Amino acid sequence: MWYPYKPGHPELCNDRLHARQLIRQFNDSPVEDKEGRKAILRKLLNPNSAHDVFIEPNFRCDYGYNITIGSHAEINFDFCILDCAPVTIGNHVLIGPGVHIYAATHPLCPVQRLDFELAKPVTIGNNVWIGGHVTICPGVTIGNGVTIGAGAVVTKDIPSNVVIAGNPAKVIRVLPEPQFQQ
Repeated sequence: MWYPYKPGHPELCNDRLHARQLIRQFNDSPVEDKEGRKAILRKLLNPNSAHDVFIEPNFRCDYGYNITIGSHAEINFDFCILDCAPVTIGNHVLIGPGVHIYAATHPLCPVQRLDFELAKPVTIGNNVWIGGHVTICPGVTIGNGVTIGAGAVVTKDIPSNVVIAGNPAKVIRVLPEPQFQQ
């Protein structure tokens, strides 16, 4: 299901402006001000996000409030999320540098592009490792325990416990079910 929206709507424009103000504060914050950065993320991200999320600047997003990140997530430099629909990132997710997640897209019909844009949620499971410069496209769901090779372009849903790579990304290895110790 695609969700049409009008990015020029005054409320959305105000929401993006507010997000950009917080993002500037976050990206310009001193490296040693870990608590200050966490406080900014608590204002920016969905309130259901964990309080131990770690993101290296520079970080970019459209709204912030559509992004929910689980506990023990570690996100490297130059992370970009177009969060025009919900983007959910699970627990214990590692995200490499330069990763882009797109919930936003445009209609294929050029006449429709003049009137509205489209968005579709993106979901990333638990214990996922996303290599550097991966692109995740709108509407994709990634299962638990997935490893995504650097530079992959993820265009379709991915099952749990696999390694994927390539453009478009495809399964290159099936992993055994992990046995976590209690």
